[in-house]
Order: sequence, then structure tokens, then C-alpha cells
Amino acid sequence: MEKFLVRTNKPTDAPPAAKKLRRYDEAYLQFGFTATADLRPQCVVCAEVLANDSMKPCKLKRHLETKHAGIKNKPTEYFKRKLDGLHQQQATISVHSTVSKQCLEASYVVAKRIGKLGKPHTITETLILPAAQDMCRIMIGDSAAAKLGAVPLSNDTVARRIVDMSNDIREQLIEFVKKSPYYALQLDESTDIAGQAQLLTYVRYLRDKAIEEDVLFCRPLQSHTTGEAIFNVLDIFIRENGLAWDRCIGLCTDGAQAMTGRERGLAARVQQVAPLVKWTHCMVHREALAAKKMPVLFDSVLNQSVKMINLIKSRPLNTRLLGVLCQEMGSGHEQLLLHTEVRWLSRGRVLQRLYELREEVKWFLTEIKSDLAKHLDDTMWLASLSYLVDIFDRLNGLNLSLQGRETHILLLADKVHAFTQKLDLWHGRISRGNCDMFPSLADFITDAGTSHDFSSLFQSASEHLSAMRKQFATYFKEDYSSFAWVRDPFVCTANELSIDMQEQLIELKSDSRLKELFSSCPLLSFWAALMQEYPELCDVAFKILLPFASTYLCEAGFSKMTALKTKYRNRAQIEDDLRLCLSNIEPRIEDLCKAKQAQFTKPRFTGSHNTADLSVARRPSHVEDQPSAAVSSASTPSSTVADHVTVTRDLRVTSSLVISHDV
Repeated sequence: MEKFLVRTNKPTDAPPAAKKLRRYDEAYLQFGFTATADLRPQCVVCAEVLANDSMKPCKLKRHLETKHAGIKNKPTEYFKRKLDGLHQQQATISVHSTVSKQCLEASYVVAKRIGKLGKPHTITETLILPAAQDMCRIMIGDSAAAKLGAVPLSNDTVARRIVDMSNDIREQLIEFVKKSPYYALQLDESTDIAGQAQLLTYVRYLRDKAIEEDVLFCRPLQSHTTGEAIFNVLDIFIRENGLAWDRCIGLCTDGAQAMTGRERGLAARVQQVAPLVKWTHCMVHREALAAKKMPVLFDSVLNQSVKMINLIKSRPLNTRLLGVLCQEMGSGHEQLLLHTEVRWLSRGRVLQRLYELREEVKWFLTEIKSDLAKHLDDTMWLASLSYLVDIFDRLNGLNLSLQGRETHILLLADKVHAFTQKLDLWHGRISRGNCDMFPSLADFITDAGTSHDFSSLFQSASEHLSAMRKQFATYFKEDYSSFAWVRDPFVCTANELSIDMQEQLIELKSDSRLKELFSSCPLLSFWAALMQEYPELCDVAFKILLPFASTYLCEAGFSKMTALKTKYRNRAQIEDDLRLCLSNIEPRIEDLCKAKQAQFTKPRFTGSHNTADLSVARRPSHVEDQPSAAVSSASTPSSTVADHVTVTRDLRVTSSLVISHDV
């Protein structure tokens, strides 16, 4: 039976024998071979590297006789010269590889500065690079200036760099939003100088126990600007980037019909796919609408003031003459300001400048024999103008307080509530003939003396303040008193919360450490820091604090878009430039440079009696960037590579050694 048994070797704990490496001998140079750092034979003629097993005289000699038969009888001194040339070649390759990487990084850094400032891409070739070379030539020397010429800064290259950095910022932003438990959107639509409708969207999210807000995208609306068209663009972006609609809790827009329509408005369409979304009408727009209506007396004063200004500003000669007159009279200003309805602060600033230059304007209108000059001699008209200056100055102050980053609905609601309380106070005082809360009106009445009766003006002002109070009550109907504990959890109670959440709120109030944190950081950051410890309270707080309260960021973004897309750049696609300009996220330039690694092609030489000759060629600026990182044995045409170094040994080179960097 033993013949049917299978005998196996007993396992042993002895480690396997290490493979023996053959060592290089100086005598092998007579066969044209040197050794690499890892003890592999390398031919000094063709630079081919063999395996360590080939470190035998017979195999080395066979390589020489079969591949380089024409030089097999050369003396050792010949191969020593070839070895020196190989070392020089390797050193040159290393230097140029390092320089090219530095050039690539410098190209990204310069393109980032251009994008941040919103400058034309051609400014690098026309100004930045020549100026940098001039400074280096004067301060350091010609060699330093010549090195700067290797940095790729053409128009197309800068555009590609900005696209790369914009895509990197967008990818980072999408990852941040995906990790956030909730996010909120703010969007608005505007028309650029080329007549193209642009949809600008911002997002607010939670990141590392802090609230962040950044530009999400800027996309053109190809045809209509209806709510359905806007929703389609927004929905495509959300789904393409893998964001979840069910985690969107806020949408802030203006009050246009395309945004607020009950069936096809943007807010209604978003709420169909995102049930947690709460739509917010921009509070800055609401303030402007609430302050728009005025009594007939003040409306006529405003219209007549605008006519005066337009008469002067519409004619360059009148503008210059008024400037000369203001200089001669020693005025604090030399020009009037134009009025425009689309600017929130326009009315207050326009009327204040006119009121300050009323004497100069009256003199000028009298000189040109305009009928409008009579209004500047009317005491009641001037008193009405002074009242408008004061009330619009107060409205401008409110408008400015509603603007800014990192605001929330509770903060802005408190400011609006405070202003409405002031309206009640002013209404009561002006009804009793007291106008000391309006300094311009009070000074004018004091200067006018007791010979004039301003009771009719006080009555009109009282009606104006009362009507404005009603308008604010109409546009700001929300009551946020139930969220007082979110504003200050250490003072307010919350009886409407569940018993578990009330107990958590009591624990929060009793923590002295959290009291210090509350007093030293913004409200949004305070609740973000408690996400792990009090998740239920923070969930309710975030749903009221995270949504945007105004479209201020979009309005500021459109101002930057106007500066980017001018009549000289009206065909530019500005989304990437705008993202780089507005985003707070830094592009990962080091990673972008690594993604565009150097490309090597294997050298193949036929052999030569000449020493190495090094030639350097610069890529034309129109050549596109090469993809990253591949090692190829085929030759690379010089017309399709980036800045490259070509090393040739003789006139019979079959494939040059090319180093290509994406620059």
C-alpha cells in the first residue's frame, strides 16, 4: 500500500535564499557598459539598461557585437568618453526636469492672480512677463531674466490654467456640500453686456463645525428666463454633481414672477423635489419695495430734483460749467450724481448731493434760464427736499445693515423690527411738530426762522411715515418670536419644543463653558460646534439659520461679472474666471502640477563617434498641453510636445530623447 501513499516534504521554517546580485567590474567598460545605482548594466552607447543577470562578460560582449558592430574594436578610452557624455546627459535631464516643474507651478500661480483680479488673460504676455523680465534684468542679471522666458504665459495657457483651477475648486466644493447634513441655495438672474441671461447660484453648507458659503455655478440661460427654464438649469447641475435635493432646506430669490409663481415658479418647482425647502424673499429687495411709495408732495419733489440733475448731467458742457462754478465757490463737491432705480442707495445719495450743492445749482440754472431754478427759491420745496434727504439716509442705513456675508433670517428680522419701531417713534414726534430726529430738516427750519409755517410739511411727513410703517408690515409678515431660544439659548425659553429638547436646552444653559463660546463666536458657528453634543436642538437651529436671508452675494457677484465681461470681452465664457474670483476655496496647485507629470521617451541611438550635443527648443504658444505621465518608447514629434529638451548624439539618431512637460 505504500506505493499509493503520497509523500510530502516536511515544512521548514528556514527563509528562502536571497538572490545573489552580480557586481560590476571596471573591466566591463571595454565592452561599452557601466552600472546603474541598482547594479544593472547600462550601455554607454545606446543607454539601454539590461537585467543584473546579464552582468557577464560574454553577454555584454554579445550586446556590443550584435548592436554596435561598427565600434566593437574601439579602445577603452573611446567608451570612457561615451560614459562622460552619458553622465552629462543625465545631469542635464535632471536640471531641465526641475526647471520645467517650477515653470509649470509659476504658470499656475500667475494665472491664479489674474483670475482673482478678473484681468484679461493677455495681460501676462503684454505686461506681467515683460515687466518681470525687466525687473530681473536690472536687479539680478540677464540670466535670471532669460529663465523667466521659459514660463508659459500665453493667452490660451492662462485660460487653461484658470479652467483647471476652477474645476478643482468646484470638485472640492461639491465634496464639502455632500458631507454637510444640510445646504441652502441663493440664486438670481441678470443680463450681461452681450445680452446673455446669466444664472448665478450660491450655496451655504456646514464644514468642519463652521458655516461656509461659496459660489456654486454661473450658467447662461439659452432662451427664456421663466421659472421652468431656471429650474431645469439648476436641477441638471444638482443631479450631474450627485447632490441630494432632500438635504436642501433653503432657497432665497427676489420677488420676480419667475421665482414666485404658485405653479411654475422656481420656488414651487424646487419644493416639488425638495420637501424640506423653505423659500425666502430677499429681505434687501423687500426693504426697497416697502420704501418705494411716497405721498404726492414728496414724489413731485423727487421728480423735479431728478429733472434738475438730468438737465446738467445729460450735457457734458453743463457738467463742466457746474464743476468750474463749484470750484470757484469753494464747494465740497464738484459734480452731481445720476439717479437710477435699480441701485438701492441711489435716491438717498443723489438727493443729499443736490441738497449740499443747492446754492451752486440754483446759480447755474438761473444763468441758463431754466424754469427749474424757481424750485430752489421755494422754502417749502427745499424743506421737503431736506426731509427726503434725512429719511432716505435712514433707509440707506437700514439697507446697508441688511447686506453682507454670513447673515441669517433672525439677525435681519431683528434689524427690520428695530426700524419699524423707529418709524412709530418718528411718526409720533413729527405729528407733534418735533423734527430733531431729522438733522437736515431741523437745521433748515431753524435757519428759515419763525416766519414760515411748516405744519403742512409735518402733516405730509407724518402720513409718509405712517404709510411706510404699513408697507413694512405688509412685506415683513413673518413672526420669529418662537425661535428666540436660537438667538440666545441662555436667556430665552422654548415651551413649544418637545420635553426631550427642553431638557437638552436646560443642560445647554447650565454649561458655563458654552456661555463663553456663545459670547466669543458668531451664532452660526456656535450651533455648528454643538452638532455632536446636541443634535436635535442643532437640527432645528440649522433649519432656521442656514437658509440665506438675502441675495446680497448674487448682487455682488453680478457686479464682478460686469467688471469681467466688458464690451471688449463680450464673447468670453466667464464661469471659470468668476468662480476663481469669487470663491473662498484655494485651488490645489501642487496636485494640479502632479497631474501633469513629465513625459519621457526612450532613446534609441545607432552609435556615433561624436560627443553629445545638447539643443533646447521652446514650444510654440499655440500648442496644447500634453496629458499626464506616460513613458513611451516611440519618438514624440517636436510639434506636439510642450517645452522640451532634445539630446542628440550624431546625425544618425533614430529617436531623440525628449522630455515633455505640460506647460
